[in-house]
Amino acid sequence: MSAELFQQIELQGGVVNLSTRCRFKLSGADRVRYLNGQVTNDVRRADSTVALHALVTDVKARIIADIFIHAADEALYFDAEGEAQETLAMRLERYIIADDAVLEDVTAEWQQCHVFGPAAEKYRGSKGALDCTRLGVPGVDLWLPVGEEAPAFEAALVSMEDFETLRVLRGIPRYPNELNQEAFPAEAGLEETAISFTKGCYLGQEIISRIKTTGKMPRTLVSWTAEDGTAPTPGMELALPESPEKTIGIITSVALHPVTGGQIGLAYVRQGAAALDSRLLARGEPPTLAATVKLSGTAK
Repeated sequence: MSAELFQQIELQGGVVNLSTRCRFKLSGADRVRYLNGQVTNDVRRADSTVALHALVTDVKARIIADIFIHAADEALYFDAEGEAQETLAMRLERYIIADDAVLEDVTAEWQQCHVFGPAAEKYRGSKGALDCTRLGVPGVDLWLPVGEEAPAFEAALVSMEDFETLRVLRGIPRYPNELNQEAFPAEAGLEETAISFTKGCYLGQEIISRIKTTGKMPRTLVSWTAEDGTAPTPGMELALPESPEKTIGIITSVALHPVTGGQIGLAYVRQGAAALDSRLLARGEPPTLAATVKLSGTAK
């Protein structure tokens, strides 16, 4: 992403085509009750104006996928990263037993885009627009039937590569980099945006509530900035300078800052192992020093 495009997006907003995501429809009289028992947020709040962020977890509260849910035409619709399509479908189908609920993969029937920043105001409240905060800023999702022409957006068209840069820059976790079956929701900083602690039972709820009560979790998601001239890569282990042989974290995402040109990214670091604004070593494989990174904040 160029510095010019970044500045334009910051001032005017942008639009990205999300049609590579997978999309599902859940119908039947038990659809709300059923899905409410499978995801972390309160599905009873889903309507036709907001895309409700939620996580699908396993019995151990590890993340299977993150989804955005809305209600329309006597059904629930939700989308997820395309890579999660098969796993998510299998996970949800597994628990439909005596429920009046039918899950359909409708990925091929819809195209999807997200307008964010100032540009989203024009569409907020219009028919079919869903308020959705995908990049930490106000935005709107639009689902359009395949074949229907998309609006002429008055905003910069952002590629998926540039969208990835923006989400890393803003500390937004994504499947499968940060959201996967090795991660708890609280580790990714999603307790306030994707979890309800009052709605009742769902798969993984007991462990998620215990983490909320104790405040203890294995790791914390952080943002980092690389030292000048260094180039960390995803999968590199992190260690304290004074104990370079002891792993305390792992790099999950890497991008180039659109203004400085330096590398930035996200990483999981063991809770309490390193303070913010501290420096860590990024080790290659075999474990030799490859780069130094500076922790710059906790992802939200």
